[in-house]
Amino acid sequence: MNDNRTIEQQRLEKQWHDEEQWYKWGPYLSERQWGTVREDYTAEGEAWDAFPHEHARMRTYRWGEDGLAGISDEKQTLCFALSLWNGKDPFLKERMFGLSNAQGNHGEDVKELYYYLDNTPTHSYMKMLYKYAQTEFPYDELVRKNDERGLTDLEYELLDTGLFNDDRYFDVQVEYAKDGIDDILIRLTIYNRASEAAPLHLLPTLWFRNRWSWQEEEGKPWIQRIESTTDGVQQVRAHHERLGDYVLSFQAPDAVLMTENETNRERVFGETNDAPFVKDAFHDAITSGKLSPFDEQPTGTKCAPVYALNIEAGQSVEIRLRLSQNETADPLGAEFDSVFETRIQEADDFYAHLTKGNTPDDAQIKRQAWAGLMWSKQYYKYNVRRWLEGDPGAPPPPPERWQGRNADWQHLNAEHIMIMPDKWEYPWFAAWDQAFQAIAVEPIDLGFAKHQLYLHADPQYQSSDGRLPAYEWDFSANNPPLRAAISWLFYVQEQQLTGKKDYEFLSTMFERLRPNYEWWTTQVSGKNDGLFKGGFLGLDNISLFDRQEEIPGGGDLDQADATAWMATYTLYMMRIAVELAQDDQATFEPLACYYLEHYFRISSALERVSKLWVDENDPESDNGFSYDVLHMPDGQQIPIPLRSMVGLANIFAVMTLEREVAKKLPDFYERVIKFANHPSNDDLCYCVINDNPERDSILFALLSADQLRRLNTFLFSEAELLAPGGIRSLSKIYEQPYEMEIDGEMHEIHYTPGESDSNMYGGNSNWRGPVWFPMNFFIYKALQTFGGYYGDKVEVALPFGSDNKGDMSDAAGFLADRMWSIFRRGENGLRPLNGTDKIYANNPHFNDLILYYEHFDGDTSRGLGASHQTGWTALITCM
Repeated sequence: MNDNRTIEQQRLEKQWHDEEQWYKWGPYLSERQWGTVREDYTAEGEAWDAFPHEHARMRTYRWGEDGLAGISDEKQTLCFALSLWNGKDPFLKERMFGLSNAQGNHGEDVKELYYYLDNTPTHSYMKMLYKYAQTEFPYDELVRKNDERGLTDLEYELLDTGLFNDDRYFDVQVEYAKDGIDDILIRLTIYNRASEAAPLHLLPTLWFRNRWSWQEEEGKPWIQRIESTTDGVQQVRAHHERLGDYVLSFQAPDAVLMTENETNRERVFGETNDAPFVKDAFHDAITSGKLSPFDEQPTGTKCAPVYALNIEAGQSVEIRLRLSQNETADPLGAEFDSVFETRIQEADDFYAHLTKGNTPDDAQIKRQAWAGLMWSKQYYKYNVRRWLEGDPGAPPPPPERWQGRNADWQHLNAEHIMIMPDKWEYPWFAAWDQAFQAIAVEPIDLGFAKHQLYLHADPQYQSSDGRLPAYEWDFSANNPPLRAAISWLFYVQEQQLTGKKDYEFLSTMFERLRPNYEWWTTQVSGKNDGLFKGGFLGLDNISLFDRQEEIPGGGDLDQADATAWMATYTLYMMRIAVELAQDDQATFEPLACYYLEHYFRISSALERVSKLWVDENDPESDNGFSYDVLHMPDGQQIPIPLRSMVGLANIFAVMTLEREVAKKLPDFYERVIKFANHPSNDDLCYCVINDNPERDSILFALLSADQLRRLNTFLFSEAELLAPGGIRSLSKIYEQPYEMEIDGEMHEIHYTPGESDSNMYGGNSNWRGPVWFPMNFFIYKALQTFGGYYGDKVEVALPFGSDNKGDMSDAAGFLADRMWSIFRRGENGLRPLNGTDKIYANNPHFNDLILYYEHFDGDTSRGLGASHQTGWTALITCM
């Protein structure tokens, strides 16, 4: 046992050995449940209209809960979050506000200012910050202004309203510290940043998720006032038959309100309520000042102490609470501060080795990225069949849903804690998002990262035909198959760090992925054996036309990126089989040979189809890109020669295999030698296998050394793909639009560095110019692999056209530096991700707060899309 383990590492080991359940409580409460697919029971499938933000405060959720800076147990039975009122808003601020997909001029978008500052993997310490204006929140203005703007306009953001220009706001800092698995200390510190005193009502709220109305659980839980034995402390007891009893202790408030977590049927449906004790009762009580009868009700399923504060200019107020199963004589007393001090020090100790050697600013960038990852762990529940059938006591859903979204995924019955792409975007998952998120989690919590990889291939998720669910809006869509490569990455990194070879993990992933691999090979092959299609593959609007819909002219499409992803998938299934064969040769060597044969077939197919766009008299025309090929009904084959991330995907399919490991499998190694000596395996076409006797490893790649050199002249050209912050998704040369006529119809694509000006996929993301971290991360890893094999045999100018030359390892470092530059503070005090929002440079209460956007402007590195996409933008910590 390593005696240098930190306290947090010791907790993690106990968690993953099932000795102590430190994950029982965490930040699993969503910041948005309204507008989810699961809360939509309409025939049209318009989730945002079915359950809008306006309903959220008064209508009970079926599948989850949301709140502001909240926590819950792992089954989201008992929830805790904040409610705030500045005396100006029409209702309490108890969840994040944002625009629906239809309201935003670039799709859905949160319109709040909040920041995740710290979080340990076991959630022993958590910290976040919410900025709450002292003037009325501009709900209508944000909707109206964005509605007035078009696709070529910037989004209208909360900072654009001027709400924070004169510092008339509160910084609401929320901290949690665990003194045990079921003992959570809560410290709320509210700072008045204004130059004059300001009022604030604070309601720390405890409630039970409503399961009783849906007959999901027998019996109804309750929260009850109890007499406290400690002066200055009041308490309530929350009882649930399965979860047990918890006591919430809190500083003596101005009042304690009780109600029920029940829909206000009068407001939502125009029906009469049985009693005034409904979900939104506290809104009316606080904004009207009429607390009765809620301050007299002895029990309920939702409770909140009320603190009517008046905070002086520049001052702060601290409120303490404690949620615990343990009876403590003085729950908010002497030990309260010492527990926080200890947990903060333990968090510092845990992250210290992960930021060793970093500048203070870079260490802060990493720490906040990991905080965002951990805060984005969410409770996710979706029983598809029950969702299709509807709930007992509720009207049955319309019959159209049995032919609609996810109707062929009735086996899927999920209830897990998952990392979400963005905590505000309601609890959901996408297959490739979650795979990249797992990579970002791995340095701090390998066990949880493995768990996230397991999930989609679990029988509760995976279809009987081998498909893995893609994303909640359409489980049947295709996302790139990443899990084999990431499984191998985890296996190698664990071995390097601990010396452990986790064969169980590797073999489990291999067995779960085998049927998925067969589904890909049988269901999405293109016209040529070894070439593949897969729809949009997560790249939304990157192509001339929607690759998931009917192809123009009735054609069929072989996709360069689908084929490259399949080559990558095949390589890593082969590598895993080779590794497992070291322990069980009889079972796994034949499988290694099987995947090797598939890889050669894919490589050969790419070589054949490359002749469509390579001029045989001009070898330089083979620039290393591969392109989509359109097959028309008349037999014509039309390459679509766009320089985009689609054509870059072939760089991902690269791997080295130690020769001595391969030689231990004679049949496999014999085939490797045969393919390495194949006539097509020369230096001017797609490189299948490079078995250089001067190296102690064998290279498998879709690009030869010569093709790699040529590709890098485009990759690292600032006039083409190289942006200030990484590799663009579409070349800048398409500022002059690329046009192609197909079957009499003209199709066009042009470089768009910022927000999308296309309505394809709702216009809420853009793959026509911006920098996306997940693909850049794969390029970075591929360059490292090429660099490790070729050394100085393959060089490129960094950037192209300069005198600065480097090998592929240097190129990987060069790319990483460009990506880090997005977050680092520049000479003007601004971090490029903040665009022209100078408040982040000039205001001391803003300038150390960092956001991790979904993607970044290809010219300026300004953050775009979801503003807390630490799911995959936290990959910066791995570079």
